[in-house]
Amino acid sequence: MISPLDSLIDDPEQDRVIAALLPHVPVLGWTEAALRRALSDLSLPPDDAPLFWHGGAAGLIEAWSGWLDRTMMAEVEQASGVTKLSARVRLAIVARLSLMGPHREAARRAAAALALPGRARVAARCLARTVDAIWYAAGDRSADTSWYTKRIILTGIWSGTLLVWLRERYDHDEAALAFLDRRLAGVAQFGRLKARITEGLAGGPSAPHSHSEA
Repeated sequence: MISPLDSLIDDPEQDRVIAALLPHVPVLGWTEAALRRALSDLSLPPDDAPLFWHGGAAGLIEAWSGWLDRTMMAEVEQASGVTKLSARVRLAIVARLSLMGPHREAARRAAAALALPGRARVAARCLARTVDAIWYAAGDRSADTSWYTKRIILTGIWSGTLLVWLRERYDHDEAALAFLDRRLAGVAQFGRLKARITEGLAGGPSAPHSHSEA
Protein backbone atom coordinates (compact mmCIF):
# COMPACT_ATOMS: atom_id res chain seq x y z
CA MET A 1 0.00 0.00 0.00
CA ILE A 2 1.49 3.35 -1.06
CA SER A 3 1.16 6.09 1.50
CA PRO A 4 1.02 9.81 0.66
CA LEU A 5 3.82 10.14 3.21
CA ASP A 6 6.11 8.47 0.70
CA SER A 7 6.10 11.71 -1.29
CA LEU A 8 7.30 13.87 1.61
CA ILE A 9 10.62 15.48 0.72
CA ASP A 10 13.00 16.96 3.24
CA ASP A 11 14.50 19.98 1.41
CA PRO A 12 16.27 22.29 3.90
CA GLU A 13 16.86 25.04 1.34
CA GLN A 14 13.21 25.11 0.32
CA ASP A 15 12.13 25.01 3.97
CA ARG A 16 14.31 28.04 4.66
CA VAL A 17 12.77 29.96 1.78
CA ILE A 18 9.23 29.05 2.87
CA ALA A 19 9.98 30.24 6.42
CA ALA A 20 11.18 33.58 5.04
CA LEU A 21 8.18 33.79 2.70
CA LEU A 22 5.44 33.32 5.32
CA PRO A 23 5.69 36.81 6.92
CA HIS A 24 5.09 38.39 3.50
CA VAL A 25 2.04 36.30 2.58
CA PRO A 26 -0.54 38.28 4.61
CA VAL A 27 0.21 41.37 2.50
CA LEU A 28 1.40 39.96 -0.84
CA GLY A 29 -0.30 36.58 -0.87
CA TRP A 30 1.25 33.38 -2.17
CA THR A 31 2.85 35.25 -5.05
CA GLU A 32 6.16 35.53 -6.82
CA ALA A 33 6.47 39.04 -5.38
CA ALA A 34 6.35 37.57 -1.86
CA LEU A 35 8.88 34.94 -2.89
CA ARG A 36 11.26 37.62 -4.19
CA ARG A 37 10.97 39.47 -0.88
CA ALA A 38 11.81 36.26 0.96
CA LEU A 39 14.88 35.64 -1.16
CA SER A 40 16.03 39.19 -0.56
CA ASP A 41 15.59 38.70 3.21
CA LEU A 42 17.85 35.65 2.95
CA SER A 43 20.46 37.65 0.96
CA LEU A 44 19.74 35.48 -2.06
CA PRO A 45 19.25 36.89 -5.58
CA PRO A 46 15.55 37.69 -6.14
CA ASP A 47 16.09 36.56 -9.72
CA ASP A 48 16.40 33.03 -8.35
CA ALA A 49 12.65 33.08 -7.73
CA PRO A 50 11.88 30.80 -10.73
CA LEU A 51 13.89 28.05 -9.02
CA PHE A 52 11.26 27.95 -6.28
CA TRP A 53 8.25 29.05 -8.36
CA HIS A 54 8.15 26.10 -10.74
CA GLY A 55 4.98 24.84 -9.06
CA GLY A 56 3.53 28.33 -8.68
CA ALA A 57 1.55 29.30 -5.60
CA ALA A 58 0.19 25.76 -5.23
CA GLY A 59 3.72 24.38 -5.20
CA LEU A 60 4.78 26.73 -2.41
CA ILE A 61 1.68 25.91 -0.37
CA GLU A 62 2.26 22.19 -0.83
CA ALA A 63 5.87 22.63 0.29
CA TRP A 64 4.69 24.42 3.44
CA SER A 65 2.09 21.73 4.09
CA GLY A 66 4.79 19.09 3.75
CA TRP A 67 7.01 20.93 6.25
CA LEU A 68 4.09 21.15 8.69
CA ASP A 69 3.46 17.42 8.36
CA ARG A 70 7.11 16.48 8.90
CA THR A 71 7.56 18.82 11.84
CA MET A 72 4.31 17.70 13.46
CA MET A 73 5.35 14.06 13.18
CA ALA A 74 8.73 14.80 14.77
CA GLU A 75 7.11 16.68 17.67
CA VAL A 76 4.59 13.95 18.43
CA GLU A 77 7.29 11.28 18.21
CA GLN A 78 9.13 13.03 21.04
CA ALA A 79 6.03 13.20 23.25
CA SER A 80 6.04 10.73 26.12
CA GLY A 81 3.31 9.56 28.44
CA VAL A 82 0.56 9.66 25.80
CA THR A 83 -0.25 6.13 24.68
CA LYS A 84 -3.97 6.06 23.89
CA LEU A 85 -4.53 6.28 20.15
CA SER A 86 -7.28 8.92 20.30
CA ALA A 87 -5.16 11.04 22.63
CA ARG A 88 -2.22 10.84 20.26
CA VAL A 89 -4.46 11.80 17.33
CA ARG A 90 -5.54 14.84 19.31
CA LEU A 91 -1.92 15.60 20.18
CA ALA A 92 -0.93 15.46 16.51
CA ILE A 93 -3.77 17.75 15.39
CA VAL A 94 -3.06 20.25 18.16
CA ALA A 95 0.64 20.20 17.26
CA ARG A 96 -0.09 20.96 13.63
CA LEU A 97 -2.45 23.80 14.50
CA SER A 98 0.18 25.22 16.85
CA LEU A 99 2.77 25.17 14.07
CA MET A 100 0.35 27.08 11.84
CA GLY A 101 -0.63 29.46 14.63
CA PRO A 102 1.90 32.24 13.96
CA HIS A 103 0.82 32.27 10.31
CA ARG A 104 -2.97 32.05 10.52
CA GLU A 105 -3.51 34.61 7.74
CA ALA A 106 -1.07 32.77 5.49
CA ALA A 107 -3.05 29.59 6.22
CA ARG A 108 -6.31 31.33 5.30
CA ARG A 109 -4.80 32.52 2.04
CA ALA A 110 -3.43 29.04 1.37
CA ALA A 111 -6.88 27.49 1.85
CA ALA A 112 -8.43 30.07 -0.47
CA ALA A 113 -5.73 29.55 -3.09
CA LEU A 114 -6.16 25.76 -3.10
CA ALA A 115 -9.93 26.19 -3.48
CA LEU A 116 -9.45 27.83 -6.88
CA PRO A 117 -10.27 25.87 -10.05
CA GLY A 118 -7.42 23.74 -11.29
CA ARG A 119 -5.89 23.15 -7.86
CA ALA A 120 -8.18 20.38 -6.63
CA ARG A 121 -5.53 17.73 -7.17
CA VAL A 122 -2.93 19.58 -5.09
CA ALA A 123 -5.51 20.26 -2.37
CA ALA A 124 -6.50 16.59 -2.25
CA ARG A 125 -2.88 15.50 -2.14
CA CYS A 126 -2.10 17.86 0.75
CA LEU A 127 -5.17 16.69 2.67
CA ALA A 128 -4.41 12.99 2.15
CA ARG A 129 -0.80 13.49 3.22
CA THR A 130 -1.76 15.39 6.36
CA VAL A 131 -4.34 12.78 7.40
CA ASP A 132 -1.78 10.03 6.83
CA ALA A 133 0.81 11.98 8.82
CA ILE A 134 -1.58 12.41 11.76
CA TRP A 135 -2.38 8.70 11.86
CA TYR A 136 1.28 7.77 11.50
CA ALA A 137 2.29 10.17 14.27
CA ALA A 138 -0.45 8.69 16.45
CA GLY A 139 1.14 5.27 16.03
CA ASP A 140 -1.34 3.64 13.67
CA ARG A 141 0.34 1.24 11.25
CA SER A 142 -2.72 -0.66 10.07
CA ALA A 143 -2.67 -2.04 6.54
CA ASP A 144 -6.03 -3.80 6.45
CA THR A 145 -9.41 -2.55 5.30
CA SER A 146 -9.70 -0.38 8.43
CA TRP A 147 -6.95 1.79 6.92
CA TYR A 148 -9.49 3.36 4.59
CA THR A 149 -12.22 3.73 7.20
CA LYS A 150 -9.90 5.41 9.67
CA ARG A 151 -8.67 7.90 7.10
CA ILE A 152 -12.16 8.75 5.91
CA ILE A 153 -13.19 9.46 9.51
CA LEU A 154 -10.06 11.49 10.25
CA THR A 155 -10.41 13.46 7.01
CA GLY A 156 -13.76 14.77 8.28
CA ILE A 157 -12.38 15.51 11.73
CA TRP A 158 -9.28 17.31 10.48
CA SER A 159 -11.07 19.26 7.75
CA GLY A 160 -13.81 20.41 10.14
CA THR A 161 -11.35 21.35 12.87
CA LEU A 162 -9.19 23.29 10.42
CA LEU A 163 -12.21 25.16 9.06
CA VAL A 164 -13.24 26.24 12.57
CA TRP A 165 -9.63 27.22 13.33
CA LEU A 166 -9.36 29.32 10.17
CA ARG A 167 -12.58 31.16 11.03
CA GLU A 168 -11.45 32.21 14.49
CA ARG A 169 -10.86 35.96 14.48
CA TYR A 170 -8.13 36.05 17.09
CA ASP A 171 -5.15 33.91 17.91
CA HIS A 172 -7.15 31.58 20.13
CA ASP A 173 -7.92 27.96 19.45
CA GLU A 174 -10.70 27.31 21.97
CA ALA A 175 -13.50 26.88 19.43
CA ALA A 176 -11.41 24.61 17.20
CA LEU A 177 -10.27 22.45 20.11
CA ALA A 178 -13.82 22.20 21.47
CA PHE A 179 -14.99 21.08 18.02
CA LEU A 180 -12.13 18.57 17.83
CA ASP A 181 -12.96 17.10 21.24
CA ARG A 182 -16.63 16.73 20.32
CA ARG A 183 -15.78 14.92 17.11
CA LEU A 184 -13.27 12.62 18.78
CA ALA A 185 -15.80 11.82 21.52
CA GLY A 186 -18.43 11.10 18.88
CA VAL A 187 -16.14 8.68 17.09
CA ALA A 188 -15.34 6.92 20.37
CA GLN A 189 -19.04 6.55 21.19
CA PHE A 190 -19.72 5.22 17.70
CA GLY A 191 -16.90 2.72 18.12
CA ARG A 192 -18.31 1.45 21.40
CA LEU A 193 -21.81 1.21 19.93
CA LYS A 194 -20.49 -0.66 16.91
CA ALA A 195 -18.64 -3.08 19.17
CA ARG A 196 -21.78 -3.76 21.22
CA ILE A 197 -23.86 -4.35 18.10
CA THR A 198 -21.20 -6.66 16.67
CA GLU A 199 -21.08 -8.65 19.90
CA GLY A 200 -24.86 -8.83 19.97
CA LEU A 201 -25.09 -10.15 16.42
CA ALA A 202 -22.40 -12.70 17.20
CA GLY A 203 -24.16 -13.81 20.38
CA GLY A 204 -21.41 -12.30 22.52
CA PRO A 205 -21.60 -10.64 25.93
CA SER A 206 -23.98 -7.93 24.77
CA ALA A 207 -26.49 -10.33 23.26
CA PRO A 208 -29.68 -11.09 25.23
CA HIS A 209 -29.49 -14.57 26.71
CA SER A 210 -32.36 -16.98 26.79
CA HIS A 211 -32.40 -19.57 29.55
CA SER A 212 -35.41 -21.49 28.24
CA GLU A 213 -33.11 -24.01 26.62
CA ALA A 214 -30.57 -25.80 28.77
